[in-house]
Amino acid sequence: MTAAEVGTTVTHRRYVPYSDAHYAGNLVDGAYSMKLFGDVATEMCIVTDGDEGLFASYADVQFREPVRAGDVLEIVCTLTRVGTRSRTLDLVVRVVGRGEPSDERPGAARMLDAPLVATTATGTVVVPPQTRDTP
Repeated sequence: MTAAEVGTTVTHRRYVPYSDAHYAGNLVDGAYSMKLFGDVATEMCIVTDGDEGLFASYADVQFREPVRAGDVLEIVCTLTRVGTRSRTLDLVVRVVGRGEPSDERPGAARMLDAPLVATTATGTVVVPPQTRDTP
């Protein structure tokens, strides 16, 4: 555990399986990005406070680009404010790879030269108060 410090960043990468597609064009619903934000925020709380913490709120959620089955996503969480028990986080989902299946190559995919910013949000998490006995 490190001290909660503004600028701390946690990054996850995830492949989006075809079983998670819900819409035409293999689109994945927006809740998929929100779940990933919860995962990366949990790691941030563990890294900075030694506890999983709890998500309290989201602000300014924006769905900017589609997320599709076959995508490789990078989820980044940056700590922007440290309160007594609350933490404010900037959250971003980027598409860094995309499936490009064809009849000839059903498993074709490529990494993107420039990532696409798919979803952004600001989140607030809360952690338990620190005590002298807390490691």
